[in-house]
Amino acid sequence: MRDFMPFGVRGIFSASAVLFFAYIGFDAVSTMAEETKNPARDIPIGLVGAMTLTTALYCVLAVTLCLMQPYASIDKDAPFSVAFSARGMDWAKYIVAFGALKGMTTVLLVSAVGQARYLTHIARTHMMPPWLAQVHPRTGTPVNATVVMLVATAIIAFFTDLGILSNLLSISTLFIFMLVAVALLVRRYYVAGETTVANRNKLAACIIAILATSSATATCWGVNVNGWVPYAVTVPAWFASTVCLWAFVPQARAPKLWGVPLVPWLPSASIAINVFLLGSIDYKSFMRFGFWTAGLLVYYLFVGLHASYDTAKALAADSAMAKVEDGDGKPARGAVHNGEY
Repeated sequence: MRDFMPFGVRGIFSASAVLFFAYIGFDAVSTMAEETKNPARDIPIGLVGAMTLTTALYCVLAVTLCLMQPYASIDKDAPFSVAFSARGMDWAKYIVAFGALKGMTTVLLVSAVGQARYLTHIARTHMMPPWLAQVHPRTGTPVNATVVMLVATAIIAFFTDLGILSNLLSISTLFIFMLVAVALLVRRYYVAGETTVANRNKLAACIIAILATSSATATCWGVNVNGWVPYAVTVPAWFASTVCLWAFVPQARAPKLWGVPLVPWLPSASIAINVFLLGSIDYKSFMRFGFWTAGLLVYYLFVGLHASYDTAKALAADSAMAKVEDGDGKPARGAVHNGEY
């Protein structure tokens, strides 16, 4: 098997963690739900179809490249162009270069579409300047957010090394996907005012156990622990935590149209895989990620949180005022005392 895995299993997982950013474009499909005519049908088709097609193309390209050249001779900056030149097909490298240029343009556009929608939704809560949430009256697209995102992305990409960007982007993506899987479990198993305290506590305990066992497995892998004994403890513990969630905590919410299947197994596996891949990334990337996360957390606590709370409070006061003017209700006592009525 060494001919197929020259760097071993550890090399495969290390590369998978770093190159995970190659797949993040598919999440742009979900950000377009607001502008989709039939999101319940089209979003799942787009997500599954994009992932399936992308994975198949990547596998075919990787196999083709390895058949054209030995892995040690593959050029990391221009793999296919150099491979075609080595096979005496110099004309093909120009086609590859043109395709790569068009591919980068497509990636930039897709990234701009997805990230601009994120920025728009954040600005709607006033955690960022509301100017970014403005939508063009004719096209219905967030022009301001798109322009700001493109300019900021171009500046960062121009002055930052590609290796640093890819590692930071991969660790951010894996961390976010892990949080999404946790959020899915919470959404399926917890409904405020309906879920009992006992079930809520069991849900919290199971999620904490899943995260802890996944982190333990990733830590053993990251510090290169020899032997299989640690994994023989952490992996069955993760499985037992998922079984407990499946057996002892009833689901509180069922999707109306389409939902993630195999809950809690699929979200739990997503948590374990994402955390495991995080353990394959170097510590310097974690330091950069921690620095940016701490900075954004400070901004959120001291600026964004207060702005969004004030906005929600003002909207509630306006809603109460509208009901009073329509004769549908009375102003809230707090609104009168706070001078908002």
